[in-house]
Amino acid sequence: MLAVIRIILMTLALFIICIISILYCLLRPFHRNNVYHTATFIGKITKLIGLEVELRVPASIKDIGPVVWMANHQNSYDLITHANAVLPGTVSVGKKSLKWIPIFGQMYWLTGNILIDRKNTNKAINTIELTADKIKKDKLSVWMFPEGTRSRGRGLLPFKTGAFRTAIQADVPVVPICASNQEGTINLNRWDNGKIIIEFLDPIHLDDTSRDSLRSKVNDVHELMSTKIEQLSIEAAAYHNK
Repeated sequence: MLAVIRIILMTLALFIICIISILYCLLRPFHRNNVYHTATFIGKITKLIGLEVELRVPASIKDIGPVVWMANHQNSYDLITHANAVLPGTVSVGKKSLKWIPIFGQMYWLTGNILIDRKNTNKAINTIELTADKIKKDKLSVWMFPEGTRSRGRGLLPFKTGAFRTAIQADVPVVPICASNQEGTINLNRWDNGKIIIEFLDPIHLDDTSRDSLRSKVNDVHELMSTKIEQLSIEAAAYHNK
């Protein structure tokens, strides 16, 4: 019964937030901080499911300027947990089909997120150029999921190179964002669902030489994030078991 009530409340909250965001964005469509302001409210939905989100931001990230954020993608709860980690001047890259989801899709588009056609390879390549140009021109940071899909408890999946190529072309660093495991740890029928820890790692600069060893760099970042995610997951689990 608790799960049903929570699903209704979450749906209603998300609907209201999307409507308000759409109306707000109509006054300043595609503004660089639309995503940040909307995410601030979406992140509060975690309270409805008894989940605490602890955000850890190192000094090296503060006032860093445009970057490519790279986060692990676990499941649908990412929408509300990762929202707590969205910083000003950030937009995300999502599937073009998201635009057609009633209410949510229009909000996602008007807030200024970048929509791509993953089924079209040529368009995907052009999207890297478009995204890099937006980073440079509008001084934006871009949130990307290098796995390309939800892991759903399978651990950190292999990375695609798009996020790295975008950073290289825009001449900005990448910043890994690691979230502790939330797959199978959230039970909507349980009052207290513990804590999710989201930690920003130090920026990683990709110089010109990294073009020749891109896969090696991708693997290094993957290993770094995988190790950190495991550490955070152990810590979050220990917190819940207190």
